[in-house]
Amino acid sequence: MQPIFKLDSNLSRGLLDVFIKAGLIAALVVFSFQVFQPFLELMLWALILAVTLYPLHRLLKERFGMRDGRAGTLIVVIALLVLLVPIFLLVTSIGDSLEGVVATLKSGTWSLPAPPDSVAQWPLIGPRLHEVWLSASGDLTSALQKLAPHLKGTGRVLLGAAASAGGAFLLFIGAIIIAGIIMAFGETGQASAVRIAQRISGIERGSRIVELCTATIRAVAQGVIGIAFIQMLLIGVGFVVKGVPGAGILAIAVLILGIVQAPATLITVPVIAYVLGTEGFSTATIVFSIYTFVAGLVDNVLKPLLLGRGVDVPMPVVLIGALGGMVVKGIIGLFIGPVILAVAYALFWQWVDERVPDDDADSGPSA
Repeated sequence: MQPIFKLDSNLSRGLLDVFIKAGLIAALVVFSFQVFQPFLELMLWALILAVTLYPLHRLLKERFGMRDGRAGTLIVVIALLVLLVPIFLLVTSIGDSLEGVVATLKSGTWSLPAPPDSVAQWPLIGPRLHEVWLSASGDLTSALQKLAPHLKGTGRVLLGAAASAGGAFLLFIGAIIIAGIIMAFGETGQASAVRIAQRISGIERGSRIVELCTATIRAVAQGVIGIAFIQMLLIGVGFVVKGVPGAGILAIAVLILGIVQAPATLITVPVIAYVLGTEGFSTATIVFSIYTFVAGLVDNVLKPLLLGRGVDVPMPVVLIGALGGMVVKGIIGLFIGPVILAVAYALFWQWVDERVPDDDADSGPSA
């Protein structure tokens, strides 16, 4: 009986060693994640941008003979200029619009026209809306004082959204700078990604997984986020030049609609109607209307050119990723969500389509 007892003792000691090592590794992983967690979103942004812009980095290297660091620095500088100049114009427009609204309200010269009688016939909200509108048209100051308690909550929500957007903007600038550093070591990073994928899923599938993730990130970033950003710039510049009130806020709304795959005409058509209704038909307003309407439809031309590259990701996946990411992570999740969900979708279907050889079928029926 002594050998059996000795064997049990050795087995218990081995299991105890395994549990201790596993506990130490788990504690190390948890502590490392807690330390890295504040930078997780920043690094995800930087990685997405680096993967998306790396073909441009290679093009600059091959065509102009630039070093890795100089090519990455040039891309970062150009990206910051392209981003900061329109944002500065939009923020300036928001400030001017708010100053104009405050000055008008303080002067007391602005009055609200009386509502049409047909408003009272609207179902559900018609009578109440007609009453509030009629009261505001007679005495706007009293109406605003009555609505002030209800507007406080809305104001806090808007301020929170503005703070979130500002934080996301600063985070995006930092991600662009880090992406330039990652692109400077692009070849080493790609080799490391392949080694990690091969260690996780095997030598044969590792390279394919890296290629699939890279193609998915570029397809979604260029075809969804890139198109939405281009459309925001085109429409936002038009709004700023024309002096549309709240041009910056409207441009950001266009960006959000583009990411969630909603048409920008939800913004452009009412703005066109507002400009034509307030300024009438003239050469300037007609040119603005045509330009804004065409800019609102430019995504229909760009999507087949950009989104068709790489992999085919269904629009519902992109929509769910954008909305879910926004719910979980706010403004930043609106951008990261579609990319992460699209990569997961592509990896899942690659796993589904892989056929495992059936050794039992090759061996034939048993005797």
